[in-house]
Amino acid sequence: MALSWITESQDGVRLRLLVQPRSGRSEIVGILDGALKIRIAAPPVDGAANKALVVFLSKRLGVRKTDIFIAGGERGRRKSVLVQGMDLSSVTERLGDLD
Repeated sequence: MALSWITESQDGVRLRLLVQPRSGRSEIVGILDGALKIRIAAPPVDGAANKALVVFLSKRLGVRKTDIFIAGGERGRRKSVLVQGMDLSSVTERLGDLD
């Protein structure tokens, strides 16, 4: 299966995300429309959902919050996120089974 939602570059790994804020809890849902869907409990007010997304991904991937950057879509549900200091296989392993 091709992983269209994740790519490796010189800078690290880029994730294509579909984020659903104001959810009951923060969790990974799976792959939807070529993106990794993540539910975030925080509301999309004053950047709270983006901050919660960075915290959630840093814990899940075992990296510092400063290693995760929202590279695109900061104000929308579809986002591009860069994870520095990791390779593709490490990210997919730490995210777990997404089928």
